[in-house]
Amino acid sequence: MFRPGFRRFASNLTSSASEFAYTLQVSQAQGTVNGFVGAIGRTPLIRLNKLSDETGCEILGKAEFMNPGGSVKDRAALYVIKDAEERSLLRPGGTVVEGTAGNTGIGLAHVCRSKGYQCVIYMPNTQSQGKIDLLRLLGATVHPVPAVAFDNPENYNHQARRHAERLAAETGNAVWTNQFDNTANRRAHIETTGPEIWAQTNGAIDGFTCATGTGGTLAGVTRYLKEQSEGRVKCFLADPPGSVLYSYIKSKGALTERSGGSITEGIGQGRVTDNLAQEIDLIDDALHISDEKSIAMVYRLLDEEGLYVGASTALNVVAAYEMAQVLGPGKTVVTVLCDGAYRYAERLFSRGWLQGKGLLEAIPERLHKYIVLP
Repeated sequence: MFRPGFRRFASNLTSSASEFAYTLQVSQAQGTVNGFVGAIGRTPLIRLNKLSDETGCEILGKAEFMNPGGSVKDRAALYVIKDAEERSLLRPGGTVVEGTAGNTGIGLAHVCRSKGYQCVIYMPNTQSQGKIDLLRLLGATVHPVPAVAFDNPENYNHQARRHAERLAAETGNAVWTNQFDNTANRRAHIETTGPEIWAQTNGAIDGFTCATGTGGTLAGVTRYLKEQSEGRVKCFLADPPGSVLYSYIKSKGALTERSGGSITEGIGQGRVTDNLAQEIDLIDDALHISDEKSIAMVYRLLDEEGLYVGASTALNVVAAYEMAQVLGPGKTVVTVLCDGAYRYAERLFSRGWLQGKGLLEAIPERLHKYIVLP
């Protein structure tokens, strides 16, 4: 007769062997990859345990912060460059130009370095010096320009386009990647993110939701999941304050004037981009997520799941939680964990900043221990 302690030891060995076998299987499937771009994608789906248990659903987050450049935008960056190469707009030694204030620029800078291209980024001069320094550290030439509305010819996106057109005329080897309206962005998620989610859930997915800036992720994943499930999978748009897309979906096509703003970065829109327009009719519903809910979720995810994420990711998770409540127990809902909190920590975990935004009270008192910056 085995002693209880030995039985527990044997049971632990069996469990460890099972985990090892799974790890070995995943590692063999991954193999080795070719350079930086080969490491983009194939991110895991993380079960958000506390939220799943609360709702009786499986709430899963696609861990896009595990991309080599640190965000979901690595996928779009790779595909807009890949598209330019395929159309012979970009050859070795060429220049990639983009107007971006966020993660797309970081992704482009990484991909350009790995492929030997020059990278030029235009951004509003309201962005932090840290963000400018990071892009320059990655080898990009950065042009901070006055922050003006999109319909102003001096908007950073239009300046980027003119810069690329000028270089293309002079050298025949430059491209404006145009992340908002270049549908290669959407294609990245039809060909990679969507298939990964479908395979990782074995097709047992009931809902997908995320916010949209360029529209590429939501549109591409929605297209793939709708096709694979023959329309069964529900897809919801998540929208922050200051964006018009929630009202656009709810009103079935009426655009309102954009007003207000949000603490989230890289998401929300004042128009329907070409990426989103491709699949807008496939979106089943929309969720409006307040900044109060997003900031509270930043702290919940850190405390309950050990996930250190930015406000845009937190907004997506709130949307997944609310979608799960709409769909009901027993469903599987997937969202996107866009990036980590590392680039936003000086604000999101600052007592002074939270008070200035009127968000301190939105964070439960028990979680104030994470507010470590003055």
